[in-house]
Amino acid sequence: MMSSLQHVNPRVRGIRVSPHCGLQSLAAHITQEITQGVQKPFIEVIDVCSGDPHKEGIKPMSFVRQVLAVCLYPQLLKSKTLPLDVILRAQKLLEVCDGGSVGSYTASSGLSHVKQSIAEFITRRDAGVPSYAKDIFISAGSQRALRVVVKLIASGEGESQTGVLTPMPCPHTLPTLLDEAGVKLVPYQLMEDQGWAVDLGELHRALKTARGCCKPRAIYISNPGNPSGHVQDRKSIEEVIHFAAAERLLLLVDEVYQDSVYGQGTEFISYKKVLFEMEEYSETVQLASFHSLSNACMGECGLRAGYMELVNVDPEVAHFVDNVLCGDISTPVTGQLALDVMVNPPKPGDPSYDTYTQEILLTRVTLSQNAQRAQEFLNDLPGMSCQPVMGGIYLYPRLHPPSEIIEQAEILEVEADVLYCQRLLEEEGVFVGAGCQYGETTGNYHLRLCVLVPPDTLQEVLARLGSFHLRLLDALPHPERGVKDRDMGENNPLTQHVALC
Repeated sequence: MMSSLQHVNPRVRGIRVSPHCGLQSLAAHITQEITQGVQKPFIEVIDVCSGDPHKEGIKPMSFVRQVLAVCLYPQLLKSKTLPLDVILRAQKLLEVCDGGSVGSYTASSGLSHVKQSIAEFITRRDAGVPSYAKDIFISAGSQRALRVVVKLIASGEGESQTGVLTPMPCPHTLPTLLDEAGVKLVPYQLMEDQGWAVDLGELHRALKTARGCCKPRAIYISNPGNPSGHVQDRKSIEEVIHFAAAERLLLLVDEVYQDSVYGQGTEFISYKKVLFEMEEYSETVQLASFHSLSNACMGECGLRAGYMELVNVDPEVAHFVDNVLCGDISTPVTGQLALDVMVNPPKPGDPSYDTYTQEILLTRVTLSQNAQRAQEFLNDLPGMSCQPVMGGIYLYPRLHPPSEIIEQAEILEVEADVLYCQRLLEEEGVFVGAGCQYGETTGNYHLRLCVLVPPDTLQEVLARLGSFHLRLLDALPHPERGVKDRDMGENNPLTQHVALC
């Protein structure tokens, strides 16, 4: 046990390692053991933590890959088997590349043609609210663009250190990004009992608490929520904009999962659209919004491309952003071209339109059905509860771990949800994320579970997770097990199943 825990203990050899990195290392170690012939009770590790849909079998969009294939191998321009719109798109994209090759550098903020395509996409999305190519900055993933902006606002030490209001829960990479940028993370809690909603009173509490410890200069929002799955309505967005305006905070809005909203009666509304409809703030509140190829429908995590739009930002600051991005020379060109396809897909009447539409629909239906199925399953497990999700690719269920897990975790100096995930990984080969976050209160444990996987993969994940969870509870003394069941309600449908195990 102790040797395996070296993969997840965040204090091993004096190095502070995030729980995700530790579990990722353990998953890789177990996979290597399997390839070396070590016998395990499972034949492979299933990763439903990383949010990489292609890794687990979700198929890429044919049009994207066909266009990229032609751009990478221009001899295919003469192909008679590829759809005509694929050939025409690839030809156009090659024309805007220097030397007609994807092997050439581009401007630091991206190809002008692709930036214009993105601006036109945003204008269509926001029902005519104008977007301009000069305000678009393409980067090697949305996280890279976010890092650039955060570093620009970072300054001071102690009480004068820049602070960023950050939701709890938040993307697991965000605390490290803020720390590396030299800014202080100011946590505000999302309301779990309200489906992980943003609460205005909590924002004011967090801001008041932060003053005297740092100087808050920005607020980070994830909408749809990562990993909460919450989608803000117009009223909630307006409240946040009012708050940002009153407190002179820069809005950092991650909208990566805007294409994956499936809650009944729920729709995605961009912060920019709402901001421009609030005329008193439309020209004053500063906003940086982010989108990426890693979103649900594309799922092209490995192509490493995203974009940021700056709104109401001083042109000199925007110029400085461009200069900072020069440090990367340019975003991978294949990723930039895929962005063009993402924001400008086949249109009705194009040869690829029907196939593209069917593939997008299949991904969205799979995501919606998987989320509903997993949510119901988790809520049926004693000692587990999961809020309804409206969008995004994650579920973030609450875990009520047995006291023996909590006690063992304290001895091993890890969080109880981390230990739970480690044991699940070792015993069942299922890699889920531990929900422990900066600022979470003691005794508040969660898991992070990506549901954008093929349905049969999800079925296998839930079967293994359920087997492990019930086995863990069944090993406990009956009085304690009864307490855990009562915590979840006397009518829990799995209570009888646990008693029969």
